[in-house]
Amino acid sequence: MNVTSVDFSMDTVPLRQSSTASIGRIKPELYKQKSVDSDGEAKEPVETCGKLSFSLRYDYEEQALVVRILKALDLPAKDFTGTSDPYVKIYLLPERKKKFQTRVHRKNLNPMFDETFCFPVVYDELCNRKLHFSVYDFDRFTSHDMIGEVVVDNLFELSDLSREAVVWKDIHAATTESVDLGEIMYSLCYLPTAGRMTLTVIKCRNLKAMDITGSSDPYVKVYLICDGRRLKKRKTTTKKSTLNPVYNEAIIFDIPPENVEQVSLSIMVMDYDRVGHNEVIGVCHAGPDAEGLGRDHWNEMLAYPRKPITHWHALGEWPGRAASFESQGSCPSPKPPQTP
Repeated sequence: MNVTSVDFSMDTVPLRQSSTASIGRIKPELYKQKSVDSDGEAKEPVETCGKLSFSLRYDYEEQALVVRILKALDLPAKDFTGTSDPYVKIYLLPERKKKFQTRVHRKNLNPMFDETFCFPVVYDELCNRKLHFSVYDFDRFTSHDMIGEVVVDNLFELSDLSREAVVWKDIHAATTESVDLGEIMYSLCYLPTAGRMTLTVIKCRNLKAMDITGSSDPYVKVYLICDGRRLKKRKTTTKKSTLNPVYNEAIIFDIPPENVEQVSLSIMVMDYDRVGHNEVIGVCHAGPDAEGLGRDHWNEMLAYPRKPITHWHALGEWPGRAASFESQGSCPSPKPPQTP
């Protein structure tokens, strides 16, 4: 079914050998390169939300970067109870397929993680890679709240990584850009007489790049859910090497009118991986128990039967991966460093 729907470059100034007097007529300040830090516009202060402690070292035998997440301090309260349920997710950018995360620490604003993870990477490639830590507040029923992030642009900032180096970094508050996973446009249409609901996946835009090439191979997977159980699953075709895929594909579910208030939809945008596991880019929900636009879209579909209702939906973090409360892909911890 198809739906139409500073510049820092400097000119080279040739200088002739001449007397001291002639050199004095040249004004050297005119040829000085402007420093980035001396720009007229003052940089906006970055909001911080606690500190993160971790250590780095390189394992030459295993050819892997060993990252040990130690602890976090003074995290902000995200729950109405005045606390948070934090965990940390970590990438070695630009690749996003290989990611690890810590266990969730319940009701703790100063969690002690002490978990170790290994990223296979050749030593000579470390100068082109950077570590990205994302601190999240776990929520069992909705998308997780991103507390903040830490980015290590230079992995050799403190040492050559031959020994374990402990680092403390400010956690920068999450911004719209840092939590943006992209958007999906889809339409919902319900035919009460036939007991049939059609979800048409139209397109996505600005998806988060998951591959080291800076792209993704996205497809959309849709679950029909009742009482927390996945009843049926459908998916679209895969679009290769794009962050703005166009689908125009219809997915149909048979839902009798008497059950339409008991079901909901989970729409997941996935990144296909030929070799490893397919990764979730982001997720959104539609149904009577969904939040915000997901619930409004569902209600609008029921209010206007037989009419396709189309909306853009922002993608959120997938809560399922942290729900197990287990660390992902950890490796044996080295000897503990001195307490920072």
